[in-house]
Amino acid sequence: MQTSAFSQPLAPLTLQGWGVRLEPLQLAHVKLLEAAAADGELWNVRVTSVPAPGQTQDYVNKALDGLEQGHMLPFLVWDLSTDRAVGTTRYHDIIAPVGRLEIGYTWYARSAQRSHVNTATKLLLLQHAFETLGAGVVGWRTDHLNFQSQQAITRLGARFDGRVRHHAMRRDGTIRDTLFYSLMAGEWPDVRAHLLDKLRQHGHVA
Repeated sequence: MQTSAFSQPLAPLTLQGWGVRLEPLQLAHVKLLEAAAADGELWNVRVTSVPAPGQTQDYVNKALDGLEQGHMLPFLVWDLSTDRAVGTTRYHDIIAPVGRLEIGYTWYARSAQRSHVNTATKLLLLQHAFETLGAGVVGWRTDHLNFQSQQAITRLGARFDGRVRHHAMRRDGTIRDTLFYSLMAGEWPDVRAHLLDKLRQHGHVA
């Protein structure tokens, strides 16, 4: 039987602070996610996995399957400043024996992009991962053509780990390279200070 390097099991929970609330994703959120994705017709962005119209329930079901299997923990992202759901994110590729998890499947309504939402969401997820779960490392991965995602991950303070060529299929049938990034527990205090400073500039405090 494998042991876990995390200090406690990963289980659905609500995280709140800095103007956002992360709620455990559930089927009741399908219409909210459909509305968020329609803000900017995000399914047309080739390098993301935003569900197209009519596919959101399947998208949520797959996230909940990952939760049941123990390798995902999905959230609905709620912007408290506008009192509406604006997207989703999740822990994924959870490897408990080594205290590793990744943050991904993240997307936001067009009107919530370049706001406090992503910074606050990442701060909540990283704080919980490092300070509550005792994670040793948090990772990210992204399409080699998703330059916006690469810039956002780098701005968080994550380090580039490498590129896996011809790694995964996009939904249009083309093959992508995947870029991997990570943040170690020892790097977290500096990153936390950086993210808090960014949120203060947006006028958000815990």
